[in-house]
Amino acid sequence: MFMSWVQMLLFVSLLFPTSVQSEIRHYSFTVVLKNTTRLCATKPIVTVNGKFPGPTLYAREDDNVLVNVTNLIKDNVTIHWHGVKQLRTGWSDGPAYITQCPIQPGRSYLYNFTLTGQRGTLLWHAHISWLRSTMHGAIVILPKKGVPYPFPKPDKQKVIVLGEWWKSDAEAVINEALQTGLAPNVSDGHTINGHTGPVPNCSYGGAYNLHVENGKTYLLRVINAALNDELFFKIAGHDLTVVEVDAAYTKPFKTDTLFLGPGQTTTALLTTDRGIGKYVIAISPFMDTVVSVDTFTGTGYLIYNNTLPSIPTTMTTMPPVNATWKTLVFAESLRSLNSKQYPANVPLTVDHSLLFTIGVGIDPCATCSNGSRAVAAINNITFDMPTIAILEAHYYGIKGVFTDDFPGKPLMPYDYTGVQPTNLQTMHGTRVYRLAYNSTVELVIQGNSMLAPESHPTHLHGFNFFAVGRGLGNFNPAKDPKKYNLVDPVERNTISVPTAGWTAIRFRADNPGVWFFHCHLEVHTTWGLKMAFLVENGKGPDESVVPPPRDLPQC
Repeated sequence: MFMSWVQMLLFVSLLFPTSVQSEIRHYSFTVVLKNTTRLCATKPIVTVNGKFPGPTLYAREDDNVLVNVTNLIKDNVTIHWHGVKQLRTGWSDGPAYITQCPIQPGRSYLYNFTLTGQRGTLLWHAHISWLRSTMHGAIVILPKKGVPYPFPKPDKQKVIVLGEWWKSDAEAVINEALQTGLAPNVSDGHTINGHTGPVPNCSYGGAYNLHVENGKTYLLRVINAALNDELFFKIAGHDLTVVEVDAAYTKPFKTDTLFLGPGQTTTALLTTDRGIGKYVIAISPFMDTVVSVDTFTGTGYLIYNNTLPSIPTTMTTMPPVNATWKTLVFAESLRSLNSKQYPANVPLTVDHSLLFTIGVGIDPCATCSNGSRAVAAINNITFDMPTIAILEAHYYGIKGVFTDDFPGKPLMPYDYTGVQPTNLQTMHGTRVYRLAYNSTVELVIQGNSMLAPESHPTHLHGFNFFAVGRGLGNFNPAKDPKKYNLVDPVERNTISVPTAGWTAIRFRADNPGVWFFHCHLEVHTTWGLKMAFLVENGKGPDESVVPPPRDLPQC
């Protein structure tokens, strides 16, 4: 028996009661195709409500958010609310076949979650195949009413979404790559709020324009929604003061260049103190190895009011594509605010000490052009996607969907960043790592030298974590932990693991459910660089996964 829309709202309101200060925010997302022009090509793209980027979701800390998603395209879809902790509400997290079956064509699903203890900038995006190339948007979580920012109040706020663009259909790009076993074609350009800026030999010259008043302070909410590129962001002639990343406040620091991996957000203050003028806003990729990357620089313009068209544009110089030093300086500058109101609750004791090696490999493939296929793996295990959602299988005790034997360390240790093994073949499986409720985890993510080592932005669903250490080469368990920052490490949901290096994170497993962990370079996720943590229920209903909603999609 189906419930009416009003009955559904009443049901979820009773299931998730809100506090006196919080509100219920209602959104309707309709997934549709829309023709658009970028980089001299007109093509239909998958959008939400016909917008690219999609609509911005606004709410306040502790608000209950209801988003009714209706699928009007021919493909299955899901939406992931990237960085939302989803306390006990994994059914609304969104990764296909991990926490839900996809929303089938012509069907709807009501995502229901509360923004408990979160404020800042996040993003939402499709979480199935490569649909997130155009199906993405911003989440802006304002502080509770009457609660000030821990930095000077800005005069205005602007959302800036960075992305990638293919002249052809991105789904066709990855499907062709999977058939041939080769790497997919890189994108053809980068976008700022859906615009590439001027393109050589192309009549289309649309660019994003940020109009500003002199003497004001703007809060820029910058989001990297690109599929496969880590990006530099810069505004000619202006510095930016970083105050928050991934919806967690930071100690303010000034920089001329932001660095964001896919899925990461950076919120920064911009002071417009140049009087008049037109200044380039530019984004360009980072890649410090031999892997091919789209080198197109996307451009927009910051334009002061009363600037005459005759005034020349102030240009800027972007960091080189392999500017590793720039990324390291930016990462080392990030520190948690760690104030009385916003403490850094870093776990000081560890129940689970894990080492995950990540990278790519080669598997045999009889139908591929070279007789082999590029794959990716964690601890040499390439993740096989199930046909039933793992959370549903866990909740109902359905056997044969997954195993809970994911190894906490490599099964065969080797020199991870040295000479690569002769056998590049990986194992396969749908494995999870089981965690007791409220246990503490230290996870060292170790990049390896398989084929072409590169920087990996990795994302953990369901939690924020603290980045307590990082380094180049192999992690040394005897020496490196002595250099950890356990006082004010940056708090994030997505972190870059340096090329042929490591990053150490800590988190508390206080959110029961099944939580995806994967590289946020979509090509690596597609190739299998992913796994899931299964966090057991604690004591009583307040420490347990809530029952699945009645409209949960079926496979």
